[in-house]
Amino acid sequence: MSLRIAIDASRATAAQPTGTETYALRLIQTLIQANKNLAQPFQLRLYFRDRPAAGLFDHCNYVEQVVIRLPRLWTHLGLAAALWRRHHDILFVPAHTLPFVFPGRAMVTTHDLGYKYFPGAHTTWQRFYLNMTTRYSQARADIVLADSQATANDLTRFYGTSRHNIRIIYPGVDAAPLSTSPAHIQAARRKYRLPQRYFLFLGTLQPRKNISRLVQAFSHWQATTADKETALVLAGGRGWLFDKNWLRGASNLLSTGYIEGEDKAALLAGALAMVFPSLHEGFGFPVLEAMHCGTPVIASSSSSLPELVGDCGILVDPLDTRAIAAAMRRISEDAELRSELGAQGQKRAQRFNWESAAAQVLDAFAELGGSR
Repeated sequence: MSLRIAIDASRATAAQPTGTETYALRLIQTLIQANKNLAQPFQLRLYFRDRPAAGLFDHCNYVEQVVIRLPRLWTHLGLAAALWRRHHDILFVPAHTLPFVFPGRAMVTTHDLGYKYFPGAHTTWQRFYLNMTTRYSQARADIVLADSQATANDLTRFYGTSRHNIRIIYPGVDAAPLSTSPAHIQAARRKYRLPQRYFLFLGTLQPRKNISRLVQAFSHWQATTADKETALVLAGGRGWLFDKNWLRGASNLLSTGYIEGEDKAALLAGALAMVFPSLHEGFGFPVLEAMHCGTPVIASSSSSLPELVGDCGILVDPLDTRAIAAAMRRISEDAELRSELGAQGQKRAQRFNWESAAAQVLDAFAELGGSR
């Protein structure tokens, strides 16, 4: 009999997805496709807070969709109750938190432990809840998925998670679609009122993204060049603890707000470089998205980002604004370097794909079920 896998798909229907929501959506979509090709497919039961849009997930004999309408404590009450009512062999939660009480084996993805490095970016209650639920989930899960070696190391350091229980499975990133054509790039520039040349940051504007130092670095770069046309574009919504003072001190600074998914590739492809001096990342989707588009990357030399970039981009100390500025100058002045890094990054990005991630997750299901 096929193993029955319950999957928390509550993050997969977010209207404005960030990294965690994108991970849940694309991984589950690819799991469904890969599962069809198994000699003995798993029975997948997807649990949602809201009914997914028609066609978001394939319908087939091996997939069931269940909507649990509960405005509060969805994980610990709604999902937990459903797991007690209907038999499953394994629960998979692709976003950090397992229900407090439920039967059977479990697998959970931990994306990062940013709250350990930046406690001030969270309320006291948020820190307490994140720490409590993560500690519990690490102890309760039979297998813990980590997005990177950096996150795996953090799990062992902060929670004593056994390396035997951790599987490092890199998320995928979708290949750039036709929206990277010159016509789409120009259309995106017009839509967001961008100049021909710009550096791009893509992500939520929050403390750990190091926005203040990025703006200072851009200001340093401006002071060393006669180029008065190139802009720094901050593409992303303002997160909690956003400080407007981060944006002071530089001219030609543009903030677009949240970027719709269909515009993202064109904005990346049109940039001189993606500048991502984040202080901590469990993975770093924007960096790989830029590499997929053939856009040069300037990224932090800390946390998980060196695992992604390798030697196919420029790695800088995120605390050193002059080092960031120097990297921006190299990129802005050297067209050959931009072309070389763009091509190298595009090739390296092919290693990170959802098909590989889904295959490894299915292997982990089989390992827990003892069927392989």
